[in-house]
Amino acid sequence: MGTVPADFISKWLAYGQHLPSVNLYAAGIGVFTLLVAFLWPKITHKVPGSLIAIIVTTFAVSFFHLPVETIGSRFGAIPSSLPMPVIPAVSFTTLQQLIRPAITIALLGSIESLLSAVVADGMIGGNHRSNTELIAQGLANICSSIFGGIPATGAIARTATNIKNGGRTPIAGIIHALILLLIMLFVGKWAALIPMATLGGILIVVAWNMSELDNFISVLKGSKSDAAVLLTTFGLTVLVDLTVAIEIGMILAAFLFMRKMMQASSVQGVSQINQADEMFNPAELPEGVDVFEINGPMFFGAAYKFKDAMKVIENPARVLIIRMRNVPVIDATGIRVLIEVHKEMKRQGTKLVLAEVNSLQVMGELKKVRLLFQIGKGNIRDTFENALKRANYLLDTDHG
Repeated sequence: MGTVPADFISKWLAYGQHLPSVNLYAAGIGVFTLLVAFLWPKITHKVPGSLIAIIVTTFAVSFFHLPVETIGSRFGAIPSSLPMPVIPAVSFTTLQQLIRPAITIALLGSIESLLSAVVADGMIGGNHRSNTELIAQGLANICSSIFGGIPATGAIARTATNIKNGGRTPIAGIIHALILLLIMLFVGKWAALIPMATLGGILIVVAWNMSELDNFISVLKGSKSDAAVLLTTFGLTVLVDLTVAIEIGMILAAFLFMRKMMQASSVQGVSQINQADEMFNPAELPEGVDVFEINGPMFFGAAYKFKDAMKVIENPARVLIIRMRNVPVIDATGIRVLIEVHKEMKRQGTKLVLAEVNSLQVMGELKKVRLLFQIGKGNIRDTFENALKRANYLLDTDHG
């Protein structure tokens, strides 16, 4: 065929046009590899089926001189020594060209490795350390690139095979790497005889194991937003490009996540709080005190709800209590809205009291912008009951 098009549709059109030129020997070796890989585990799990397929097909191609491509005929001899380390010269122009694919590869590698670790945890009942996993992978890939290598990740298929053959600790992975190194250094000339069709068959098995069809179907049956992200990423990967698919998929996932957070956030007035909280009785509120409760993360996507709720107040109360017991996080926009509300209340002569700011993140952010200082330390209360006591004190002070 010559050069195969990279685009998915063009590639399969080209395959169809060249179908009569299929190498039947290579096709037969590929089918044999698939059958061995799928059926061998029924005989034993001690020896991987892919290894049996490699040994049998390599011997058959060499002994019968079958006209199929091998690793050696496609790529030349496998080097029997490590290349000298080289630290590349990186210019600003090169950095601009590589930053986008580098981030994409890093994200893909991280996701693949952590997914592999989660699968391994499920198989052995373990608990991996995510940070350690990613730091080790990053250092390994930096060292690999210095020796002319390509980025590598934890592989689900090889990890699962390792576990099925008794591997339980990081030592199993180290031994796996050392054996591959020994194969390259000492038996590379024999590894060059492996048929490309055999590797193709093994890669089909690996791809099938990595596809996790059950999880794919499960996500499709789940929430519509998750299914939309999955199908968009999947479609763009196949029809356009993996880099584009990851970028669009992550942006879409981020927007849908923000939409969920906006839907989860709400601002309740006195009547709504009464319906949701049986312990709250509006009749017990002193005259001149109004209460609003913020629920959910107060970020730029949800802060407008609070701002709009403040606008509907026709007759400003003398004391406004804002309950924040269900606010886990706040961002710059949420803080800005609180500052604006405080200024507006101050202009109208209304005292502002914050109640039940339980989140350390929220309290820390409010301290950073000195909003707690502006409101007054006495107007920050840990419980709603104490906030009511403070409101009564402020009302009495105003009367006095």
